[in-house]
Amino acid sequence: MTEVTGATQDFLDSSQYQESSILQYESIYGEDFVSPGGRELAFEMIAGMALAPASRVLDVGCGLGGSAFVMAADFKLRVDAIDLSRNMLALAERKLAANGLADRVNLQWGDCLELECTDRYDAIYSRDVFLHIADKLRLFTVLNAALKPGGRLLFTDYCCAPKPWNDEFSAYVRERGYSLHNTEEYAGLIEDAGFEQIDARDVTARFIDILQTELDRIGSLPLAQTQLDKLRDSWRQKLDRARAGPQRWGLFSAVKAI
Repeated sequence: MTEVTGATQDFLDSSQYQESSILQYESIYGEDFVSPGGRELAFEMIAGMALAPASRVLDVGCGLGGSAFVMAADFKLRVDAIDLSRNMLALAERKLAANGLADRVNLQWGDCLELECTDRYDAIYSRDVFLHIADKLRLFTVLNAALKPGGRLLFTDYCCAPKPWNDEFSAYVRERGYSLHNTEEYAGLIEDAGFEQIDARDVTARFIDILQTELDRIGSLPLAQTQLDKLRDSWRQKLDRARAGPQRWGLFSAVKAI
């Protein structure tokens, strides 16, 4: 990505998305998934889009491909799935072959800020990806252009409480290279990019429930004790941040004007 994105491919693949870390995330979120709620929440969100079979969807930051596979296998959608992490895509490509969905899912490396298509997609879907991108107005403007008139944008993302933040949360955001907004700021950016029918929801209560379920799951993973302890600490810290208030979770939808 360019400098305005907040995270580069090299940064992601050498830090949060090393292959070993990706596989640990998958063991917690569920097979083929690296985002909260795993397959269950992905299915719920995709069903809510109510797209006709053969509709074309762009999955931005597709990770291991789980949501794209659900779209193709369960909803008969055609999916272009892009990700900036080459480590993610290498694993996703193997999974795509194993799932036999190459006729309906197109995986490719790509920077979502550099999309050049116009009026191509019936929907754009993303899960906890935009936190890596600093220039969100540019992001939403590009995504708006890529949608057909009346097309839908649907995504979840890490959000935050208004500043000032405590030192621990500030350090966490800085270390990860995240660019966070509260739900009201997100809604404004989406509107400024030309979207209509904007629904911006703080769903942190559900995030807390999901985190607790995932934390319970960690204890049963076949990992060394030091790895288990590290993962538990990470999830407990996320729970503490969400319960205390600075870390939030948002669910957003909007429609491109006709």
